[in-house]
Amino acid sequence: MYRYDEFDQALVEQRVSEFRDQVRRRLAGELTEDEFKILRLMNGVYLQLHAYMLRAAIPYGTLSSDQMRGLARVAQRYDRGYGHFTTRQNIQFNWIKLEEMPDTLADLASVGLHAMQTSGNCVRNITTDQWAGVAADEFEDPRIWAEILRQHSTLHPEFSFLPRKFKVAISAAAHDRAAVKVHDIGLRMVRDGAGEVGFEVIVGGGLGRTPFIGKTIKPFLHKRDFLSYIEAILRVYNQHGRRDNIYKARIKILVHELGAEKFAAEVENEWRAIKNGALALDPAVIAAVAARFSYPNYERLSDNPSALARARSEDRAFAAWFDSAVSNHRQPGYAIVTLSLKPIGGPPGDATAAQMDAIADLADRFSFGEIRVGHEQNLVLPHVAQRDLVELWQQLQMHELATPNVGLVSDIIACPGLDYCSLANARSIPVAQELTRRFRDPALARSIGRLHINISGCINACGHHHIGHIGILGVEKNGEEFYQITLGGRADEDAKLGTLLGPAVRYGEIADVIEDVVEAYVALRQRPEELFVDTVKRLGVEPFKERVYAAR
Repeated sequence: MYRYDEFDQALVEQRVSEFRDQVRRRLAGELTEDEFKILRLMNGVYLQLHAYMLRAAIPYGTLSSDQMRGLARVAQRYDRGYGHFTTRQNIQFNWIKLEEMPDTLADLASVGLHAMQTSGNCVRNITTDQWAGVAADEFEDPRIWAEILRQHSTLHPEFSFLPRKFKVAISAAAHDRAAVKVHDIGLRMVRDGAGEVGFEVIVGGGLGRTPFIGKTIKPFLHKRDFLSYIEAILRVYNQHGRRDNIYKARIKILVHELGAEKFAAEVENEWRAIKNGALALDPAVIAAVAARFSYPNYERLSDNPSALARARSEDRAFAAWFDSAVSNHRQPGYAIVTLSLKPIGGPPGDATAAQMDAIADLADRFSFGEIRVGHEQNLVLPHVAQRDLVELWQQLQMHELATPNVGLVSDIIACPGLDYCSLANARSIPVAQELTRRFRDPALARSIGRLHINISGCINACGHHHIGHIGILGVEKNGEEFYQITLGGRADEDAKLGTLLGPAVRYGEIADVIEDVVEAYVALRQRPEELFVDTVKRLGVEPFKERVYAAR
């Protein structure tokens, strides 16, 4: 956990005070909605279909148990008893009254949380691997670098009004769990030939109306140059990015139109002028930030204690949950545990206030008071002793947090869609709920294997449908809800955009179509271990297309 200082606290409290006055003026009629819009967006407040929505930041996806309790209090006091965890490692509250918004932000500030830069044309919440600092395949904690960038970019005067919103993700593991290749800037920590750790810089990724996989513009960036090079990228984008057309304003369009090589040359020219200046990182500065991260005082434990091995062999329900939710930890005798927020028939990513309180208590008891938020809309307890896994599982069952479907077909990523969002064309949540019912049999889900379904209610792609193994996009045709389907997308180190299957299908048919796709996969795969994305890569979409549209 990072220990925030007095400056951080003063900053969030001052922002609450400013926004309280802005809300007062809006309610008094001194500001029109148009005048108020830019002010509320700078504080993460959106006007949705039914009410104002607040998006609170969870920096690099890390929460303390006290902060989770703070989120539970907000859900209980100001919302309708729940919150929605998003693909950006944030949380959204959908029903907060405008007059209560300043008190909501004050409650968040009391536990060191805020909503700054969760909206607007600025550098948004910086995301990382939800297993950062504990992953067995990681060689450095990327949250240190996310924190350095958070400090630099928060309220940065030059980058608070960019041509469009700007998203950064950082990963330091062999397997990319942060989806760095579909961000405006993706940073992969790598080693050069001499063993020095630096960054591969990937620029121009993104989803939405015009999706792109990012391009590597610098294979190796030294740590000292971390801030200066990112600053150079942002300056080039700020100068050349389109402001006359919202659909062409993202950096991905600039990189595409200039070409990666020319864009990289522009960045290099800008960087040469600043690389040896104030933004060159002194190792002492890096060390000072790193020192503010505290790590658990782990016990010396052995892997796979006998009681755990016995439970896995004797209790089929526990074994199914273990195989789904438990992952290797870098510390012997410990495990990373993913808590599914995808119950059968439930809205993906939602957690009730009672569940949030329970997770906070379980984090104190089993995970050194720490919780993580993943972009798959699940939560993580990152420091669980293997000897405690059976007891933790029993506790999670009591709170409906032990669904054994992590990474399986019913672990669906979905945006709020037309149930909440004023931009949406179609519903996402009911589609996800129906699909979880179709695939509710745990044995069936396990036989299908790892398969990610992503659903977006509009072209803005908040559900990351482009990179789902199966992607579902809601569209509107003559007042009806239709859904386009893509196959073969992925978000990892081999990131790929899905391929369109064929014509869009009606709302009433979408669950049947997805069942057809999955049944076709089971019939087409060469062996049970062949993943869905590998079958699609081997065969293309035509066999699936024939199966889906033959009878339609």
